[in-house]
Amino acid sequence: MSLLPRSARLALMAALDVALHSRARPVSSRALAARHELPPRHLESMLQAMVRAGILKSVRGPSGGYELAKERRRLCVGEIVRVALRAEEEANGAESPRLLSSVIDPVFAEAERLALARLDEITLDSLHAAALVLGFGHEDAAEGDFDI
Repeated sequence: MSLLPRSARLALMAALDVALHSRARPVSSRALAARHELPPRHLESMLQAMVRAGILKSVRGPSGGYELAKERRRLCVGEIVRVALRAEEEANGAESPRLLSSVIDPVFAEAERLALARLDEITLDSLHAAALVLGFGHEDAAEGDFDI
């Protein structure tokens, strides 16, 4: 069981995948989806939400796709999760029953606040390093990170 919705976990996975595979060229949404056995359209709206939030940048053209918009060490997991949570909230948009919104939602809002504060302490760079240790991505992708 996970307290984070699947969309938040998939957004984080997509950002990590881009970090692992975009050194030579941008990561296409089709390649990303194929690597994780997801329908190509499944991630596109989330990828676009991350572009609008400044987490990813979109590269147009025949060899286009997605790249990180910032250094891995400057992207925190909490930031990525917040984008996914907002996107899901906007998509669902239904009004909640009063008991849910008055009693239950505040409890989960506090838990979410605490969890996001902890996720803000974790960078995409630390997930990237852990993924490389486990054999994901390419070792040459770990070479260097640009500084601004």
